[in-house]
Amino acid sequence: MAGDAREGLLGELAVVSRRYMASYALFNQALADHVGLHPTDVQCVNLLSLEQGPVTTGRIAEMTGLTTGSATRLVDRLEKAGYVVRERDVVDRRRVLVATVPEKIAEFGRMWDRLGGGWYALFDGLDDAEVALIIGHMRRTVDFSAQQVARLRAGDLQEDPEGPEGAS
Repeated sequence: MAGDAREGLLGELAVVSRRYMASYALFNQALADHVGLHPTDVQCVNLLSLEQGPVTTGRIAEMTGLTTGSATRLVDRLEKAGYVVRERDVVDRRRVLVATVPEKIAEFGRMWDRLGGGWYALFDGLDDAEVALIIGHMRRTVDFSAQQVARLRAGDLQEDPEGPEGAS
């Protein structure tokens, strides 16, 4: 019976996960529409705001999984929208770095705060161990998703016999 319960839970998890991912993708699209950006551009702004400083277009390609050409076009769009500027690296003048525009990032952050104000309330009934469990799951999911993106880009659609645990 324990196996049946586990199978039922995993089946429910599969359905809930698909709904969760779809809801986030739809939220991201609505946010992108609101600010006049492409959904990938919104996520790039998000990722750039997590970086410690200006980055190269190659780093943006690495963060997003885009080709360098697509990352360059993404930076072009973000620059036109006022979210980033290109600047010369002070150490290596041949290198161009992409820096966020603090005012636009602050504006983006304020909008996120207004939209996500109730997000922390979702965790009110959870103790620290449960929140830590969710954090661990999210970290593993980010890593697993990056591996799956790489597989898709490489055209590797073969079933992974080791599953997410063996994929590292």
